[in-house]
Amino acid sequence: MKYSSILFAAALATLLTVGGCGGGGAKVNSQITTTTMGQELQDLEESYKKGLLSESEYTKARKAILKRYQ
Repeated sequence: MKYSSILFAAALATLLTVGGCGGGGAKVNSQITTTTMGQELQDLEESYKKGLLSESEYTKARKAILKRYQ
């Protein structure tokens, strides 16, 4: 009887200790880029030359790409 009480107390202590390791709800953001800056700029320029973007859209997007890689 005493052995089962000790075993129960040990199991309860383990569960409470492990249960407290929930991570606190930390939010982790991860971003993976599979293209290079050069490739993005080439794709952007190609879209502009095809008439898919206005000059102001092209300029704004180009600045955003360059800023992202600084």
